Amino acid sequence: MRRNDPSSLSLHVTATLVASMGLIHLLSAVTPGLPSRVAWLQDLFPIEIRHSAHLFTALSGFSWLILASGLPRRKRVAWMLTLGFLGGSIVFHLIKGFDLEESLFAAGLLVLLGSTGRAYTARSDAPSMAQGAKALFASGLFTLAYGTAGFYLLDRAYKIRYDLPGAALRTLLMFVARDNAGIVPTTRFGRFFADSIYLVGGISLLYALWMLLRPMLLRGDPASEAERSRAQAIVEAHGHSSLAPMTLLKDKAYFFSRSGQSFLAYVPKGRGAVAFGDPIGPPEEAADLIRGFQRFCAENDWTPGFYQTRPDLLDLYHQFGFRALKIGEEAVVDLAGFTTSGKAAQDLRSARNKLSKLGYRIEFVQPPLSTPLLGELGEVSEEWLRLMKGSEKRFSVGWFEESSLINTQVAVVRAPDGEISAFANLVPTNPFKGGITIDLMRHRANMPHGTMDFLFLALFQDCKEQGQERFYLGLSALSGLGEEPTSARMEKVVHYLYEHLNTFFHFKGLHAFKEKFRPQWEPRYLVFPGYGALMRLVVALIRADSGDRLIDYLKPDL
Repeated sequence: MRRNDPSSLSLHVTATLVASMGLIHLLSAVTPGLPSRVAWLQDLFPIEIRHSAHLFTALSGFSWLILASGLPRRKRVAWMLTLGFLGGSIVFHLIKGFDLEESLFAAGLLVLLGSTGRAYTARSDAPSMAQGAKALFASGLFTLAYGTAGFYLLDRAYKIRYDLPGAALRTLLMFVARDNAGIVPTTRFGRFFADSIYLVGGISLLYALWMLLRPMLLRGDPASEAERSRAQAIVEAHGHSSLAPMTLLKDKAYFFSRSGQSFLAYVPKGRGAVAFGDPIGPPEEAADLIRGFQRFCAENDWTPGFYQTRPDLLDLYHQFGFRALKIGEEAVVDLAGFTTSGKAAQDLRSARNKLSKLGYRIEFVQPPLSTPLLGELGEVSEEWLRLMKGSEKRFSVGWFEESSLINTQVAVVRAPDGEISAFANLVPTNPFKGGITIDLMRHRANMPHGTMDFLFLALFQDCKEQGQERFYLGLSALSGLGEEPTSARMEKVVHYLYEHLNTFFHFKGLHAFKEKFRPQWEPRYLVFPGYGALMRLVVALIRADSGDRLIDYLKPDL
């Protein structure tokens, strides 16, 4: 949806009114009614019913503050529960103290919500809803058993000693009557135990509501083999960036256009769904695909975002209400113009000459890779992971998996004794577009200085001889941000972080490694709905990139 969509504004207004009603309920629950109205009600309703109305008022007020957060997200469950609470509110406000004003306010909200029911289309996660309902029922039984056992066993902590039926009744009355149902503790622990019953009940209610409002979750494999095969055919026909082959990794789900000729690869995490790159397919379908992905995310209570987009479609994203933040630059080596001659390449020549004299050599292995070789590569990969003190990353890069690696070309650096010191596997971006990129790049801890330079020079030469035009070295995160006077304010803030956090994250070291090959730098962007949703998408991106291992995400890649 566009940020200036009137229906979106009306949903926020409605949610604000519901939250206001919740606050009114909380205040109403702890304040006595007007004496003249209460005296009139005493002849109509017993005191137990009127106290129950106070309880409903308090619980519904607390619940509405939570449900109000789900209404702007178009949550169908939040809408239905709010309607139910509003209907009960009209009745119980009248019973509690003939609070006509609150009842009329609730009736007005009921009419407003009822007339806009078609706007609430976002689904909740069905297994989570079932789990929430079960948890609410189980926690209710647990709370009753907890209170019953406590009142029965703690006979010295209260003025009145209870048998088992009396203890159970007293626990129930605590959630109906005022003043702890007349319970008078004689010890500090007795007072603590009585208060803990309310705590257990409140936490149970909060957990149940959270489960009911949870966004859709993908379980099992995110895409079927048929969907992955269809995506692969589209990549082979229309892929034109280094990201295209990465969309085929097994962590991706797919959203296809109505024609089935284009798609977006995405990973949902929490309330964020991050698409990897731009739409892949015929250019004329890009607008329809982006619009469809927006609607699809709204139906599933996800906030849509696009990671590492190119500048080509920024105007189109802006038309749909998105913002764009530059997140770095991708290094692209022009193989036709690349040379190791000249003063600028002296360090590269020195590294190549030194490794060659020491007896190191480059070996190119075509697929399928043999089992012994995969075992050797696995040892190097495990040593590299220990060196990085982390685990495999995902989403924007591949991870070591023999079933995937076996069908790729691999370049290895072998030491004089034949041991593999480093390796990289190649992934063609598209055979018809003249570009190629690496997937994994791993090395041993004790490799000689300049080994990776030695490896890449050989890769460039081999790819050039194969007729490739460009070699993609991947994203240099936070590179080139906020350096121009016309840069967006947010870019300048990120640039400040880049300058001051470099010691910890080694951003500049990664950039310097790629810069020595004199690449062209192409800008890449994070596209998001608005700054209010930015942090939600950043968290989703971190979870997707780290495989939900947030600590390991902080480890450098090289």
